[in-house]
Amino acid sequence: MAAAAAVVVAVGTVTGMISALGDGRGSDEAKPDVTGSPRLEQLPVVPSPSVNSASPSAGSKRSASPTPSATRTTKKPRAARAATRLYRHPDSQVLDWVHAHPGDPRTSVIESRIAGQPAAVWFADFAPSTIASRVRAVTSGAAAQGRVPVVVAYAIPGRDCGGASEGGAPDLAAYDAWIEKFASGLGSGEVVVILEPDSIAQADCLSESDRKARFAALARAGRTLKAADPKARVYYDAGHSDWNPAARQASLLKQAGAASAASSDGIFSNVSNFHTTTDEVAYDRQVLAALGGPADLGAVIDTSRNGNGAPPDGEWCDPAGRRIGRTPTLSTGEARIDGYLWVKLPGESDGCKGSPGTFSASYAYDLASS
Repeated sequence: MAAAAAVVVAVGTVTGMISALGDGRGSDEAKPDVTGSPRLEQLPVVPSPSVNSASPSAGSKRSASPTPSATRTTKKPRAARAATRLYRHPDSQVLDWVHAHPGDPRTSVIESRIAGQPAAVWFADFAPSTIASRVRAVTSGAAAQGRVPVVVAYAIPGRDCGGASEGGAPDLAAYDAWIEKFASGLGSGEVVVILEPDSIAQADCLSESDRKARFAALARAGRTLKAADPKARVYYDAGHSDWNPAARQASLLKQAGAASAASSDGIFSNVSNFHTTTDEVAYDRQVLAALGGPADLGAVIDTSRNGNGAPPDGEWCDPAGRRIGRTPTLSTGEARIDGYLWVKLPGESDGCKGSPGTFSASYAYDLASS
């Protein structure tokens, strides 16, 4: 592929995220962990509250191949949402920093523009004995507030396809068991599940047989998640607008079950990346058109760091001159675009502004104030 892959660098988990990992405080409590990515309008001074996996960054710009509309099947309409506001998890590195630095001149900007916004909670460690209770801690906390949590399942074997992101399940059988436990923690309310960033777009290093086995596991995972919680909304990896052409990405997604109502609600793009919302909206619609499946399949876009678009030099590691993007929401006003989400938490480093996965106040301030 023309776009160069941005490698996730971590030990035992992915970088740049809120991560729900056990830490001795009890298995039912989620906590951040540090282990070593239409054009946006100008952000208001104080945005209204809506209360790392890193994928390849820009290389040479490629246009997605045109894709014909596919014949679509139908499925039962989704039930009306009981809640549309996203959940802000109360434990994160940015909140820890804000609480510890009340007098810092950067605190008010970081607090209002980043810490006050809802972001995804990542589950990136392979810990089968505690995964159900830790997922449940997040989903039950959201349910108590009548809000929608965003959770990231990130434990597929060989998850970054290059081996730099250590961790994940040892094999697909273990992954199947992990996903079943993950699903048991979802509860019965609405939840957005970002299923395995990089697992489809970045599968080129796998052999044909291994790729087929991975895609079958992802299809099983989606069915397991939706069977456990019919209100769960499961989204599959579409990379981003400067990665695979739309037709190719749709073909891969279909092999992984993303066109099936039993396993999928659609696709996600731009996780930990920087491409503009305009580009992602257009690309995601092309992918969905080529994918086929139910007409109500949609897309969610990571807007956490895409306010200035991707850097022209293709830099992926904490590039300068970026800024936060659209405020997270499940009401986009855009056809087939289900949400703008902050999957990557702004200010958590890719490994250049600080150790991978650690919060950098200077980086956060640059993103929030530029």
